Amino acid sequence: MTDKGRRRRANGEGSIYQRADGYWVGAYYTYTVSGKRKRQVVYGRSWDEVNDKLLEAKEKARRGIPVPDTSWKLGEYLAYWLENVIKVKRRPATYSLYESNIRLYLKPGLGKKRLTKLTVADVQIFINQRIEDGQSARLAQILRTILSSALTRAMREELISRNVARLVEIPSAPRKEIVPWTVAEAKSFLGAAKDDPLYAAFVLLVLYGVRRGEALGLRWSDVDFDSGEIRIRQQIQRIQGEIRIGPVKTTAGKRDLPLLALVRAALKKRQEEQAKDREFCGEAWPDTDLVFTTRTGRPVEPSNLVRTYNRLCETYKIRRIRVHDIRHTVGSLLKTLGVPPRDAQVILGHARITTTQEIYTHVDKEAKQEALDKIHKLFE
Repeated sequence: MTDKGRRRRANGEGSIYQRADGYWVGAYYTYTVSGKRKRQVVYGRSWDEVNDKLLEAKEKARRGIPVPDTSWKLGEYLAYWLENVIKVKRRPATYSLYESNIRLYLKPGLGKKRLTKLTVADVQIFINQRIEDGQSARLAQILRTILSSALTRAMREELISRNVARLVEIPSAPRKEIVPWTVAEAKSFLGAAKDDPLYAAFVLLVLYGVRRGEALGLRWSDVDFDSGEIRIRQQIQRIQGEIRIGPVKTTAGKRDLPLLALVRAALKKRQEEQAKDREFCGEAWPDTDLVFTTRTGRPVEPSNLVRTYNRLCETYKIRRIRVHDIRHTVGSLLKTLGVPPRDAQVILGHARITTTQEIYTHVDKEAKQEALDKIHKLFE
């Protein structure tokens, strides 16, 4: 039977007709997210194609899946999602990361696509192109994560019926091997830093494995010399060109740590140094309660701590690892000393035990030699 010979459709099934240019059009009424009745139109090259689309739309309506009131383009929806969801509910650092990647990559690459028309192939081609252009697999993973999060929200708002980003395949990012400091290297670094104004911050990094921002965000009110305790509650970050002080990264990041003797001595020394700076500045000294400040009482720029660290390593010929990798040094030492992963998780402030266990996989040469010697003895 030809397309023109198709039967009349029953009332409520929608109508199908052919335009002068040969395209077929199907029209039907359905309900939107807000409950309004709305006329929808589908197009196709044949009566059968349009009929299939109408049947699919009717099935969605039967399952209670409404159509969106607004026909969003992906770029428009990402802008809405950033300002009304991410900015309200997530940390400023997360918003900054999402905003820059959307602006630089997702919006130029996929922004003009209709939200309801976005396919797995669209996203896969976009991701593949980033890899071909020389971008890292890690960036591809970040872009998919951001897009997937936005599309999940769109599903909750009943704007789309599936999250196509979840079905995209991403090449695994090669993990750079981290070789933590040995105890001797860590002691050498602290010896080299002993006369630096940030010495106490480095002691916190090496003994507790705190994050850089957590160390710089420490307040005197968080240090209890009488009860012998340090409370990690806030951090300092540079976000979108501004120094910001805010809560720690996760609930697990809020932790109370015993005030070790070496840390106590370093903080007492820092207290004396800051008192001299405060006296010099007089009334101009800002009362931030921060342990680590510049000579004028301002918060320490996180990148300045890194510069100081790099300078000390270079000057004293100490093997340089990333500042963040000092946490791996602490984690490895905790493992070597037989500290259970759960206890190490609390000390390091990890939200997930799997993160702690990944650090615990670092095994130095001596540990490997000792383990294999034990096996060797079984065969002697």
